[in-house]
Amino acid sequence: MSVSSPVLSPADASATNERTLVRAVLAMGLGGFSIGTGEFVIMGLLPEVARDMGVSIPQAGHLISAYALGVVVGAPVLAVLAAHWGRRALLMALMAVYALGNFASALAPGFGSLTALRLVSGLPHGTYFGVAALVAAALARPHQRARAVGWVMLGLTSATLVGVPIAATLGEHFGWRAAFAFVGAIAVAAVVMVHRWVPAMPATRGASPLRELGALARKQVWFTLGVGAIGFGGMFSVFSYIKPTLIEVAGMPQAVVPLALSLFGLGMVAGNLVGSRMADKALMPTVGKLLAWSIVVMVLFVPAAHHPLAAAMATFALGTLVAIGPALQIRLMDVAGDAQTLAAALNHSAFNAANALGAWLGGLAIAAGLGWTSTAWVGALLGLGGLGMFAWALASERRARG
Repeated sequence: MSVSSPVLSPADASATNERTLVRAVLAMGLGGFSIGTGEFVIMGLLPEVARDMGVSIPQAGHLISAYALGVVVGAPVLAVLAAHWGRRALLMALMAVYALGNFASALAPGFGSLTALRLVSGLPHGTYFGVAALVAAALARPHQRARAVGWVMLGLTSATLVGVPIAATLGEHFGWRAAFAFVGAIAVAAVVMVHRWVPAMPATRGASPLRELGALARKQVWFTLGVGAIGFGGMFSVFSYIKPTLIEVAGMPQAVVPLALSLFGLGMVAGNLVGSRMADKALMPTVGKLLAWSIVVMVLFVPAAHHPLAAAMATFALGTLVAIGPALQIRLMDVAGDAQTLAAALNHSAFNAANALGAWLGGLAIAAGLGWTSTAWVGALLGLGGLGMFAWALASERRARG
């Protein structure tokens, strides 16, 4: 006598798949929340770290650079080395490394060891988001891939609104080490959640380090990375110097600045949600439109920066520029062929390159005596550069198709 297994109706199967996707996204988003909190909280705790470690605030700023370097290096290296790993196991391992890096940072005895540990903490960043994006896209319906990736990225963007203020408050009351311990605790919780709610997914058949490296031979992969590294740099050119701009140019009271910065976080959340929906409807047109939108935001920022209310609204608009993230992530998946893991991870290397490029060029403009708002003109030029790279990519693709 045999007992037949229950047969799910299409509606039941759809509900089951939707539930699996939601649970997986929540688990992976918690990891993103931990990473976003750990990445950004140090910026508000530099004075405390500098005082405790006996270094200047500019020297303490090297901790930010060390983390970014870890992201840029770790994304391709870990993606290649772990190409044959199952995706759930890889997500758990990456988040475990992130937890250990932050717990160790909380115990660092000196500035040199803390700098090295911030670099180590940054290593899993890009690969984690790349693999999480692959998992989310695989679980989603074909026309909702970008939306699923956007939901994962909500963990990162919401960290600027919730995680960073909580960690900063802990750091101010119990010392900066408590902030890193808090980040490590969230990462441990994410490991547990990923284990429970992300379905086991094997690596793609035949995955190997050599095959992953094949992504680097594809022109469209490089074009897409170039669009992100150049076109996204404008946001960082302005945001890196937003606090003195709001105070010195807009005349905003220092006590109000945190409120204005929270608008940046709200803009990131809104941009992430809207941009991912746009990308699901028309991927490449969305990339072009969002690059054009970045130029508009930069140009309007210059006059808006002279009035407190307008400057606050412009800060919100600046946050919306992250809308391009899910679109570029999906584009990399589409053009990477079999080298999905490396291509997806490299997206975050490109964004950190944009961070470094935008902040550096914006700083050069200020140092040249062009004023705080000159960072927006730098951002507009970077947006034009990204748009040019995008047009070059389209032309190259058309030629390749004959």
